[in-house]
Amino acid sequence: MQGQDGERDRCAARDGGEPPAGAAEPEPRRGRPRSAAAERAILDAVIALLEAGEPLAGLSIERIARTAGVGKATIYRRWSGKEELFVDVVRDMEPTDPPVSGTAGLADLRVMLESMRTRGLAQRSSVLLVNIFAQMKSHPKLWQEYSGTVIAPRRVAMLEAVRRAVAAGELRDDLDVELIDDLFVGPMLVRTVHRPDAPLPDDLVDRVIAALLGGLAPVRV
Repeated sequence: MQGQDGERDRCAARDGGEPPAGAAEPEPRRGRPRSAAAERAILDAVIALLEAGEPLAGLSIERIARTAGVGKATIYRRWSGKEELFVDVVRDMEPTDPPVSGTAGLADLRVMLESMRTRGLAQRSSVLLVNIFAQMKSHPKLWQEYSGTVIAPRRVAMLEAVRRAVAAGELRDDLDVELIDDLFVGPMLVRTVHRPDAPLPDDLVDRVIAALLGGLAPVRV
């Protein structure tokens, strides 16, 4: 019977990611799916280790699993490696990207620019986020993962919004779309990344758009 019980425990751990009876993994809160509880525990474990002063480069899957109270297999079922996991940790700490209509032009662009402003405010208020981004930039593989899975899709969404604005007659159609996008995004990047002491007032996005439309809006005859 003992051998059968052991085999059942091994199968359960392999198939569902649940530890055998008596293992150290904490029970999730009542009513919450175990997979969601495990994922939350893993993200919280990385954050806790970073808050304790552990560098990104020094974190191993074994250490993260032990801190989270899960097995390494539970982590690898969700992330292929540390880079993907760390990117999701940053996503978890940043403000969630707001939804856009997908049909509007300038209105959607404004929503995305405002999201850049709020992310900038969040990074300024979090010493941990500032530290994480500084470390990420010194690890090319990690920065490439973040750039490819987070920054690149945001840029694509903005370019699509610019194209919709051009098609709707909100922006001139004789200019390069990527140049227009850079003109809108540039001031936000300068203020949120390159000038950490620059103010980020509530009306910043509206002021940027108003200033640029003086040269980007079609001439009305």
